Amino acid sequence: MTETTAATGGLVYGIRLRADFEYRYVGITTKTASRRFHQHLRVAAAGRKTPFYDWLRKFDPSDVTVDELDCVEGLQELGQAEIDWISYLRREGDRLLNLSEGGLGPTGVVWTDAMREAARIRSTGRKIVRECGPGAPFFGKHHSEEQKEKWSRERKGTYVGPENPNFGKFGEEHPGFGHKMSDESRKLLSEARSGPLNPNFGKTASAETRAKRSAAMKGIPRPASQRNAHTRHHTNKNVIKIDCKYCIEDAAARNLREESE
Repeated sequence: MTETTAATGGLVYGIRLRADFEYRYVGITTKTASRRFHQHLRVAAAGRKTPFYDWLRKFDPSDVTVDELDCVEGLQELGQAEIDWISYLRREGDRLLNLSEGGLGPTGVVWTDAMREAARIRSTGRKIVRECGPGAPFFGKHHSEEQKEKWSRERKGTYVGPENPNFGKFGEEHPGFGHKMSDESRKLLSEARSGPLNPNFGKTASAETRAKRSAAMKGIPRPASQRNAHTRHHTNKNVIKIDCKYCIEDAAARNLREESE
């Protein structure tokens, strides 16, 4: 993995088991090999799914070591050195887990069907652990205005109008048509957004914010639709009206779920 810094050179490193002389990963860094190795350990512990990190998680960190293979002056020369080392070790029979052939910047890795299938199998059933609060890596930090502006430029117009792959698709043509969340997914989503986990938990809108909302919604009829009215006045209040078509539909859906269970 390449680290772009103001350095004029760096080193090529190889990662292997202490009890084995076969290298399983080759990378480059403008820092020390030890520091880069500990960065790899943190990424592996965070659960990133690649062949190298999957392999790294199988062993105790004390059983894995990193060697300095080459020290190179010049960033372009450093990138070429990584390519040369990966090529050399693969010819020697080392089963490297690098996804690319090395070098600086994007290397044009093209996933084969076999690679995609292997990645799908590895990630199936994986639970994503999202850290929040003081334990999260980005807790208390903020993106710079330059970074925000860059993202704004890059994403401007993305997936809007005809650029959206689902533009103009309705009913059965839409990929989400007929999709319903399972009861388990609903429960997990509810737990993830309830109480202190809700980003608005304990917060109260200021008088200025309430005034802005009031002005923005002035003149807009409420509820916005019959379905919305049903949700607000029936579902949320646990009320069933026999002359409400949505109450009838919901009751029928509940009966089907109970019968299937």
